[in-house]
Amino acid sequence: MNFINDRDFARQLDQTDPLRSYRAQFHIPHRNGQPLIYFCGNSLGLQPKAARTALDRELAVWQNLAVEGWFEQDNALQHEPWLAIHERSKPALAHITGSRETEVCAMNNLTVNMHLLLTSFYHPTQNRSKILTISGDFPSDQYALETHIRSRGLDPAHVLVEVSPRAGEETWQMVDLLAAIERHGDELALVLLSGVHYYTGQLFDMAAIARLAQQHNVPVGFDLAHAVGNVPLHLHDWGVDFAFWCSYKYLNSGPGGVAGLFVHEKHHSRNDVPRLAGWWGYDQARRFEMTKGFVPMPGADGWQVSTPTVLAMAVHNAAVQLTAGASIPTLRLKSERLTAYLHFLVSDLVNIITPGDPGQRGCQLSLLIPANGKTVFTQLTEEGIIGDWREPNCIRLAPAPLYNTFDEVWQVGNALRRLLTIG
Repeated sequence: MNFINDRDFARQLDQTDPLRSYRAQFHIPHRNGQPLIYFCGNSLGLQPKAARTALDRELAVWQNLAVEGWFEQDNALQHEPWLAIHERSKPALAHITGSRETEVCAMNNLTVNMHLLLTSFYHPTQNRSKILTISGDFPSDQYALETHIRSRGLDPAHVLVEVSPRAGEETWQMVDLLAAIERHGDELALVLLSGVHYYTGQLFDMAAIARLAQQHNVPVGFDLAHAVGNVPLHLHDWGVDFAFWCSYKYLNSGPGGVAGLFVHEKHHSRNDVPRLAGWWGYDQARRFEMTKGFVPMPGADGWQVSTPTVLAMAVHNAAVQLTAGASIPTLRLKSERLTAYLHFLVSDLVNIITPGDPGQRGCQLSLLIPANGKTVFTQLTEEGIIGDWREPNCIRLAPAPLYNTFDEVWQVGNALRRLLTIG
């Protein structure tokens, strides 16, 4: 598409946007009676208007049925028993992640799921103990890997193989990641990294990574915190062994909302996959027998540990229905155009470290402003443009296709041009 730096052009794009009706399904933050331009969905997505209805329904069930809400159906309240509340979001999550419904489950929080899955899929031996990852991944992943490795009696300094960008570059070359898998293949016990890097917004070729890892008989997993609901995923077809994600960014399920995980069906019937079990992952038909000996539920559900948080699950389900309803291909097309338009408007002003190829990024651009970046960020905020600041000099802007517009992109580009050319 040939872009034009003109507000009327941006508004024309909005008029032909097939997702334009979705914005009205979200609460847009206001300040002094004016809507903010919210480009921070990569940190916390906006509140769907359906969230309050979903939450109020479960509060009414709690009020009127109390403990029987777990087992009783109430047609007047449109209530299905809480016992199977984790099943409500499965069709949406399967669409969003390119999985089968049995392979996904909403549960826990991201890092809890990461530890659970490391227990199941990291099997170090004398010859194969190393984990290949990227340097500078999100801190929760770094800390989880470090402590999990130590819990196995191993030294992270000897176990972790961290692939870095080339000298003078901010993003990774795929050839370097694949070469590292080839080079260390015989000593790897696991390949694990983010699908989209939180800082740069780089989208990794997960299909190629999974394919090569499989050739070396190495399990592969992905942290999809910045990928789920953002980029197309085909976890089942790619043969990814496991994945995990949070849901409060592009899935918009609320601060600290319920996370989720994926376990490929090829592992569902295996008896040699260890796990840290809890009673909610026990065979649902026999759960209340309270007997010894863990018998897991089929599929990803068997990795559940604790009783689901019903109120959070209700909001989560309402939120993911919006993403699935919009459809990932349609979201992706708009996302690529939004970021491409923003790139067009500001690429001559700042150093954009996010890949220039729309196919190698999600809906985020990371701008490096070395001289007065924090001042510019503060000025943007004061003007009602909400992005994200990362030390020492990075502004992350994430136009989310469900609720952001091309007109907003134009306004952000115009504000940056004015602020960066003052004086």
